[in-house]
Amino acid sequence: MTSAPRFVLHDHRRPSPHFDLRLEEDGVLRSWAVPKGMPDDTGHDRLAIAVDDHDLDHVDFKDEHKSIADEGTWEELDRSERRLLFALHGRTGTRRYALIHTGGSQWLLHLTKDQPRS
Repeated sequence: MTSAPRFVLHDHRRPSPHFDLRLEEDGVLRSWAVPKGMPDDTGHDRLAIAVDDHDLDHVDFKDEHKSIADEGTWEELDRSERRLLFALHGRTGTRRYALIHTGGSQWLLHLTKDQPRS
C-alpha cells in the first residue's frame, strides 16, 4: 500500500513575500509561486506561477526566509490538460482547489465553491 502524496505550503519571505505551493507527484514536488497568498472564501482567485520542480526533501525544508504555513497530504479529484482539481488535507482540515492553466507558466488558483463539511 502506498501512502498519500504530500503537499507543503511554504511562506517564503524572499525575494518578496509569497507562498510556494508544492505537490508531490512522480517523485518530485511540482511547484507554483503564489504571490498574493492562497485564495480564501472571499472568492478572489490567485495567480500561480509554475516554477521548477523541487526534490522531495524540500517538503520539510525551512530556514530564516522560508517557513511551513501548512502541510499534509493531497488528493487528485480530476485532471485535464488545462485543469487540476485537488484537495489539500492540511493541519486545519480539507480544502478543495483548482489550478487552471492560462498559458505559459501562468495558472489561476481557485478555491472551489464545493467544500467539504467540517
